[in-house]
Amino acid sequence: MTSTPAQPAMTPRAAWMLILAASAILMITMGARLTTGLFLSPINTSTGLGVATISFAMAVAQLMWGASQPVFGAIADKYGPARVIVIGGIMLAIGTAATPFMTSEWGLLLSMGILSAAGAGAGSFSILIGATAQRLPAERRAFASGFINAGGSFGQFVFAPLMQAIIASAGWVIAMLTMAATTLLTIPLALGMRGRRSLPPVATAASTPAAAATPAPGAAPAVPPPPGMTLTEQLRQAMRDRSYLCLHLGFFTCGFHIAFLVTHLPQEVALCGLSAGVSATALALIGLFNIAGSLAAGALANRFRMKSLLAVIYGSRAVIIVAYLLAPKTALTFYLFAGMLGFTWLATVPPTAGLVGKLFGMRYLATLFGLTLLSHQIGGFFGAWLGGLSFVRFGDYTWMWYADILLAIAAALVNLPIREQPVARPAALAAAKA
Repeated sequence: MTSTPAQPAMTPRAAWMLILAASAILMITMGARLTTGLFLSPINTSTGLGVATISFAMAVAQLMWGASQPVFGAIADKYGPARVIVIGGIMLAIGTAATPFMTSEWGLLLSMGILSAAGAGAGSFSILIGATAQRLPAERRAFASGFINAGGSFGQFVFAPLMQAIIASAGWVIAMLTMAATTLLTIPLALGMRGRRSLPPVATAASTPAAAATPAPGAAPAVPPPPGMTLTEQLRQAMRDRSYLCLHLGFFTCGFHIAFLVTHLPQEVALCGLSAGVSATALALIGLFNIAGSLAAGALANRFRMKSLLAVIYGSRAVIIVAYLLAPKTALTFYLFAGMLGFTWLATVPPTAGLVGKLFGMRYLATLFGLTLLSHQIGGFFGAWLGGLSFVRFGDYTWMWYADILLAIAAALVNLPIREQPVARPAALAAAKA
């Protein structure tokens, strides 16, 4: 059997430049996405469309962000991530800049729900983590995943108070146009994502030992797809695997939690008689504490079983939400709630991406992880949309908090049966025997 020569090893400096570029891109795209809740009330005041209508547009944005990632991930797997990120940056800037001029539901759906969301998806987790995982040695992938994820959290930490300050001083239109201009910075940053991946398109486990993801204790190392396995065959195999489907179910809950809070936390703060500054600070604290949570999750993924980490993260969310519901609704309560929840906010991403790589290898990681993010954003659609309906129907979010608790418990349990070892590949086994 012939083997494809491995690419030259990446130098530490080049590796850091790659990781930093990916982290900066995610900082901008996630900063743009995770501050949209600050604009819900101003858009409603300006257009009179109603909370439910605007929430629906934001819910469609959650879904489009997820749906675009496997598509852009497949394009990045074939043509490289740099082109995808450039196209996404342009779409994100156009959609964000157009939003203040949309006065109808269909206009918001086009600008915020489709253009902005799809553009942000082109510069998000699946493309960035997939691109770095294909270029870095196995022992650095979990750390890189956590570091890139922390970049997204830093974007929330920076942009939430910045956007609120601009809204308060110059108005929401100027704030959104400022964000649109900022998103164009992803285009020069995409230059750092150019270059060939270190893993060849077709490889064997023997020819590329570095392709294996670092295993958790007691788990077998990941291997790349067998020679000749196409993306369609890999997808067909993945969708029949129970562990992969369990990851999808858990990530659905994660998306439900995040989208509900990103969209409706400012309104929840207002219901408690507190200022908009409290909601902006709370969103910033979520981002700040998730930097620590993401880095911790990336480091712990190399030492403990990733499914156990996911079960603990999801279970802790149920406890945190119960504590919030029982506490007096003061600014301090929201800050403590934001800090505790922030530590788990996107800490699910490194172990989820790591498990996908461990199950199926690195070759199609951007596509396979992109599909789990689609499930994440289907949950996000329901979190954002049902939150708006709950507010209109009941005048508060009590039933949404109850749903959050039940889903968190279910997500913790569904991760426990996951098998942390490579999926059996009959074609590769038959070739090896021959």
